[in-house]
This record gives sequence, C-alpha cells and structure tokens, in this order.
Amino acid sequence: MDPAFATHTAIRTTTALTIAGSDSGAGAGVQADLKTFAAHGVYGTSAITAVTAQNTWGVTALDAVTPALVAAQIDAVASDIGVHAAKTGMLATVAIVEAVVAAIARLEIPNLVVDPVMLATSGNQLLANAAVSVLTASLLPLACVVTPNVPEAETLAGLSIRTESDRREAARRISAFGVGAVIITGGHLATADVSDLLYDGERFAEFRTPRETGCHTHGTGCAFSAALAAHLALGRSLHDAVPLVQAYVAGAIRHGVNVGHGDGQPMDHLWRSRVDRPVY
Repeated sequence: MDPAFATHTAIRTTTALTIAGSDSGAGAGVQADLKTFAAHGVYGTSAITAVTAQNTWGVTALDAVTPALVAAQIDAVASDIGVHAAKTGMLATVAIVEAVVAAIARLEIPNLVVDPVMLATSGNQLLANAAVSVLTASLLPLACVVTPNVPEAETLAGLSIRTESDRREAARRISAFGVGAVIITGGHLATADVSDLLYDGERFAEFRTPRETGCHTHGTGCAFSAALAAHLALGRSLHDAVPLVQAYVAGAIRHGVNVGHGDGQPMDHLWRSRVDRPVY
C-alpha cells in the first residue's frame, strides 16, 4: 500500500448525520444541514424523511418518504461510514418518527440533537399533530438535547410563553420527557438581543448575543441544531458549543444570500469561507 494513502486513511474523519426533509430551495432542511456540517469541518451524511417543493415564497408540495426507506438510509450510513453525532429535523409522520426512534435505539447513535420541526416559516405543517406525542414519549428520551424555538416549546410543554418564568417552566416540562438537555432558542422573542436558554435538568444557563437584522433568517433553526450537532461530534460540551453556534448563525444571517423573490431569504451557511476567516 502507498504509505501516503495509509497515512491518509488512518486519520479518522468526524461525521454527522442529518435525518430531515429535503428543501429544494436549499435554505433549510437537509441541504442547509449538510452545508452547516461542511462549514464546521465535519463530513455530513443524510437520511431524507420527506421531499418538499420549496423556494423563498414557501412550501408548495410535500411528500413523505416511506418509513422503511428512512430506516434503510440510517442503517446504510451507520453500518459503513459511522455517526459521531446526529440531528433530526422534519419527521413528518407518526410512522417515520417510530422508524427513526427504532433505528437510533438499535444503532445506539450518540450525541442526538432533536430539532422538533413542526411548522415551516410560511406556516405549512411539517409534523402531523399525532406525531408530537410519539416524539415526546419516544424520541426525546434518546436525545442529548432538544432545540425548540418558542412556538415549538409552547407545543411541547403545553403552555404559553410570555415571560422568562414561562420559558423556564417550559424547559422544565420538556426536560421531564427524559431528554438530556433543553435549549429554547430566543429568536422569536421580542427582545433587543437573542437569548438562548439552556436547561440541563438541574441548572439554567442563558446565552445572549446581539440580534441580527434583515430577512435572511430562513433555516435558522436547522443551522442552529446542525451546528450544535457538529460541535458535539467534535467533542465539545453543550456549554462550550452554544456561544460558537450563536456566532456562526449570526454571521450566516449577516452575510445572507440574495436569491429568489420571496420573504424566505436564506442565510449563507458557508459565510466564513467567503470572508476568508477560520471556522473558529
């Protein structure tokens, strides 16, 4: 064997798996996750749960993949390439949630980040109502962390979030489902800055960052959870990862891409490479 080849193959590549829907406009979903993984120097793999016809105006069509094919994609990746961390996004149906839960448990996939995607920014439903209870009862107990925005946290916790006390109570309720940690992101809050709240089952930690203005916010939840999964795959703790994730997402919004004609303008997930700056 060529010594150079042997040296190359001896280096273990860090990998991350996204289990989510495809966004044909590439601002969110699997496409955004893979770009985010790449931006963090992590080799991204995917298991597509649904295919959407989507652009900057919104979702115009959606078709879920069969649960068996979703599971087969996860098996194919895990059995050969390996998974150092994974994230879930759009899971669409009860049957897909159940298939994903079974695969993750069987394969003992580590560092699972659950982004409980329920609605598209345009208002389209991306998770069947009946699937929410399956997600909370079966998927969250397998997760290292769940990353709901405020509307998603309200659905999961069953209460309206109007105050910081409400947000902390929501985090406690979500934590009670058995998830390792909860991060309720603050992008939907009417505050001057963005405050992401981490609850690890015992203690709260609040991470604040200046709010970026502008319309390039399509896919922020996907980018946040994918970046978090990348950092976990690289061996970082949640507390160390969150500020790095915030900086990455803020930069991606600030350097947003001008494409299409709708309000759902995408972030630039690869912004650091374009401004000639290191990843960290």
